[in-house]
Amino acid sequence: MHGLHLASGDWMVMLHGYAWGSYTNQSGPRGRDEAFVTSMAMIDAERDFGAARLTLRSMLSLDALMGAKGYPSLFATGESADGVTPLVDRQHPHDLFMELAARVDVPLGKGLTGFVYGGPVAEPALGPSAFMHRASAKYLPLAPITHHWFDSTHITFGVVTAGLYGDHWQIEGSGFRGREPDQHRWNIETPKLDSWSVRASWNPSPYWSAQASYGRLKSPEALEPGQDEERTTATVQYARGGFSALAGFAVKNRLPGRALTAWLGEANWDIGTHHSVFGRVENLANDELFPNPIDPLHDRKFRVTRAELGYAYRLKLVGPLEAAIGGSGFVIAKPAALDAAYGKSPAGWTGFIKLSMGG
Repeated sequence: MHGLHLASGDWMVMLHGYAWGSYTNQSGPRGRDEAFVTSMAMIDAERDFGAARLTLRSMLSLDALMGAKGYPSLFATGESADGVTPLVDRQHPHDLFMELAARVDVPLGKGLTGFVYGGPVAEPALGPSAFMHRASAKYLPLAPITHHWFDSTHITFGVVTAGLYGDHWQIEGSGFRGREPDQHRWNIETPKLDSWSVRASWNPSPYWSAQASYGRLKSPEALEPGQDEERTTATVQYARGGFSALAGFAVKNRLPGRALTAWLGEANWDIGTHHSVFGRVENLANDELFPNPIDPLHDRKFRVTRAELGYAYRLKLVGPLEAAIGGSGFVIAKPAALDAAYGKSPAGWTGFIKLSMGG
């Protein structure tokens, strides 16, 4: 995603961000209607020191202002609102500090470059780029319900990554804190290096990018402290002109516990100057929909599919500022055993206004 570039002495500064106001209405016994605002601001700075390049990265969000429970999203699970009750059918807010990190790239000769990256808040080498940074998802108003299969480690408190790359490939490994962020969204949690991951990426052309990654996470869920997790992801992305798309598969294997798989496909097509159409299809197996131990469906695995389509009208404002006005609707396919909790045909729609700078 492109940003606004500014020169300041020997530094090149890139700015990017958005404020996204939405209203969603979702059906069924667990559905809710609610207005919410998501936001993100990035400030990156680069400077060359001889042949080496230093990049300083920061990313902030005011998502916590929407409240500890985040916003409604049927079949989304992950994290908690109070450190006791897991969030179900809600998308959690992101932390104020989404990234505070640095990266150093050093040429090693013969087309080979090495790098070291990390910081108190950073992203380990695991999964694709986070959904809010993907061009294929830039107007999808709801976070993917597969977020905790593919890219939930994009906010991690404590990361050290080292890697090598050439013209069309990259291989990297990370040590990081496996525990997901807690319900206190305004602070920086204590960094640790108790988990690890590896990722290989291949870019055969300017239009295609593929990655495969594996991670071993130490106690990622605060409410299940005795359970570790293996996570495996593979994704392919394509972007050319105004069209971008992603397809992926992921496995979340609890240790001890079962393996849960997920599929994800999403695309965005910017048609001309003003119009965009977009969509996402997700299929996943989830066993966190009934957290109460006395519920008859507690700990049962259910496979569900959510399909979403939408449209946005884009307007250039002043300089790099852009507005997008649009909406999307989704439908869900699920087992009949979930009818009492979700209704026979759960669905929903979301309208939004997005103000963005730098892409």
